[in-house]
Amino acid sequence: MTHNLRKEIEQGNKAALQKKKIITYYIYNGSSTIVDLSKELNLSVPTVGKFINEMCEEGYIRDYGKLETEGGRHPILYGLNPASGYFVGVDVKKFSLDLGLINFKGDMVEQKMNFPYKFENTPEAMDDLCAIVRDFIHNACGERSQNIMNICVNISGRVNPESGYSYSVFNFSEHPLSEILTQKIGYPVAIDNDTRAMTYGEFLRGCVKGEKNVLFVNISWGLGMGIIINGKIYTGKSGFSGEIGHVNAFDNEVICHCGKKGCLETEASGSALHRILIERIRNGESSILSKRVQEMKTPLTLNEIIEAVNKEDSLCIEIVEEIGQKLGKHIAGLINIFNPEMVIIGGVLSLTEDYILQPIKTAVRKFSLNLVNKDSVIITSKLKEKAGVIGACMLARSRVFED
Repeated sequence: MTHNLRKEIEQGNKAALQKKKIITYYIYNGSSTIVDLSKELNLSVPTVGKFINEMCEEGYIRDYGKLETEGGRHPILYGLNPASGYFVGVDVKKFSLDLGLINFKGDMVEQKMNFPYKFENTPEAMDDLCAIVRDFIHNACGERSQNIMNICVNISGRVNPESGYSYSVFNFSEHPLSEILTQKIGYPVAIDNDTRAMTYGEFLRGCVKGEKNVLFVNISWGLGMGIIINGKIYTGKSGFSGEIGHVNAFDNEVICHCGKKGCLETEASGSALHRILIERIRNGESSILSKRVQEMKTPLTLNEIIEAVNKEDSLCIEIVEEIGQKLGKHIAGLINIFNPEMVIIGGVLSLTEDYILQPIKTAVRKFSLNLVNKDSVIITSKLKEKAGVIGACMLARSRVFED
């Protein structure tokens, strides 16, 4: 299928923009009748019916059968046609890539987790990334590759999704990174911050069930936050919102990767857990990872530490709990500011479940206003390690069809 609709949307065609609104409605609401759709879009039933008929012919919408109602004529349900387009999501991690392919309706069709990849901020690593994505499309998509409408690549740090510029990694050119990746991969590419993608994935496919004001705290190697306000991702003016990890919080001599001292990330993140654990083992404290640290033939991974926590290693548990207490104090401040309905704890450290969650909750109760925090449910991510790739896929679709 050729994607004339996308071209018409980019050209500002009025009919195409109305069709874009219809697709966006179905993305968030699933199937519905023409009458319900006309009320939502504030258009007449005949006008909406005309658009739906055209979009059925174009292949974007399909008839899902009649809605069972009591008496009278049964209205027809319409929704997105899964086979009318595909979207690819790529989640870049420190030592691997997660890749996914969704159909037009948002169902995951293909997924490849933990594909070996060593992230380095070099042109060579960027070229390797592009080669892996091209291979994934060739192997996973087959004939569907001609119907790929967009790709979204998640990267860490400061990312402006609107302009396509990355200011932290892969910033080797005066041209937008999204433009460079589009040329190298051969399909339209968007970029976004990894935490924001995880937030969006959790919002559409995770533990969010109707809540419109949500904070997502990503405790992985670094520390970031995604913000949903009134059902929409908040990006800030330049796309840099959510940099909670770089709030100055400690009077320490630990230099953050941003170049400053005292960032929250230096004491409450995966990199902090990694550093503190190694320091304490080398200072004589015992852990089931002691031998592993002393030999250190290969770098100790966060996943190894999380596994030790879940095996009830007392030293690892103690450090995770301390991180939870430090982080919880600052989440309490965020709750006072945003008054969210839900705070989701995600990222690698969230896999320790109650070991990180309970200290956070205790600190929130201690340091936030009771009248405010009673509105906020604090839970761990439902999508867990898949949040990033699912969010990337969903963002790839939203970049085409949302305002």
